[in-house]
Amino acid sequence: MKPKTILITAGPTKEYIDPVRFISNDSSGKMGYLLAEESKKNGAKVILISGPTAIKPPKGVAVVNVVSAEQMFVQVKKYFGKCDVFISCAAVGDYKAEKFSENKIKKTGNSINLKLVPNPDILFEISKINGQKILVGFALETDGLVKNAQRKLKEKKLDIIIANNVDSMNSDKTTGAIITKNEIEKFRNISKKLLAEKITKKYYDLF
Repeated sequence: MKPKTILITAGPTKEYIDPVRFISNDSSGKMGYLLAEESKKNGAKVILISGPTAIKPPKGVAVVNVVSAEQMFVQVKKYFGKCDVFISCAAVGDYKAEKFSENKIKKTGNSINLKLVPNPDILFEISKINGQKILVGFALETDGLVKNAQRKLKEKKLDIIIANNVDSMNSDKTTGAIITKNEIEKFRNISKKLLAEKITKKYYDLF
């Protein structure tokens, strides 16, 4: 099989409020990095767009480091045209502060109001220009795991979506389901390495 180009996003994003404070989440980036490693093992050229993590990049993988959701979106648009598969694995922040304070916000003892505005939905926006590429998404849910993931699969015109229980975040094990239009493959308490192998096989089977 001809090697493919796989574009993967991984890790959290940070949305700064002032120079020292930010909004983020507890994503470790492990899943995205394991997918990059597994895709590389299968002969693919891999471009990994990563939010801030402490993980050492897999050997032979091109890494583009970003911080915010906006920065990640810019890089995804830059490289999307070169890929055959786009795997949106990053835990992108849904919101950012409406206004960034150039100076540290001082503690006064009084309440402050922080207005949040939406970040771009990277996967949804990319799905509008998809063409013939394979799109893989992730859905981290606290309830309605399969139902909510199936809705996102349809809304974002995905080929595959991986539904994860929220307990999977920042863990080496994961529970959930790999979902396509015609199939639901559930998994329980498996290693993220094994899940990366399953996902890689699933998208290669679509070629």
